[in-house]
Amino acid sequence: MQTNSNQKRSNNINISKMRKAFSFKPLALGVASVLLSACSGGKEEAVVFKNVNDCVDALPSMAQKCETAYKGALAEAAKTAPKYNSKNDCEYEFGRNQCQTYNNSGSSIFMPLMAGYMIGNLMSPRPYYQPMFTSYSRYSSYRNNWVGADGRNFGDSRRSKLSVSSSAFNKKPAITRTISRGGFGSSVRAKASWGSRSSGKGWGG
Repeated sequence: MQTNSNQKRSNNINISKMRKAFSFKPLALGVASVLLSACSGGKEEAVVFKNVNDCVDALPSMAQKCETAYKGALAEAAKTAPKYNSKNDCEYEFGRNQCQTYNNSGSSIFMPLMAGYMIGNLMSPRPYYQPMFTSYSRYSSYRNNWVGADGRNFGDSRRSKLSVSSSAFNKKPAITRTISRGGFGSSVRAKASWGSRSSGKGWGG
């Protein structure tokens, strides 16, 4: 499932082509300690995997949950990731070759590739999950950080274990309107308006 960064991107969202392999190898023991730890102070213990293989390698007994959460996160990414009219604008935010075409009602717009997926509540029958993104652009304040679809910054992307608020797994609004260059990371204030039908502005206004 490893892809070459120079390989031509698909003109459509293709789950198999979104499965990018990384050198990220979380320790199974460390992951298990997170899963068995109790939540406290309104926090949820979560783990970020960069692809489904990393999850299965760390948690072989939960392979089916790893796969289910991964597919669910990909579907959420397609719905909730920021959208751009221009590939250049998207790559300005996320880095070269980090964006793909998204077909919306016959027109092509651009969205970042899912960089990983965050899982919580893995000990239950239905784990929580959310797509995670990161930026490789020197122009972005999110460079080398995990970021959710709503612009929430979860810190250094080299970290796999996170303690997050329960709201981190809340359902995010579907994004259909586009934003411009600099819109994704320009203002925390803009989070409140992203996805709001009452606002004519996207991230960063």
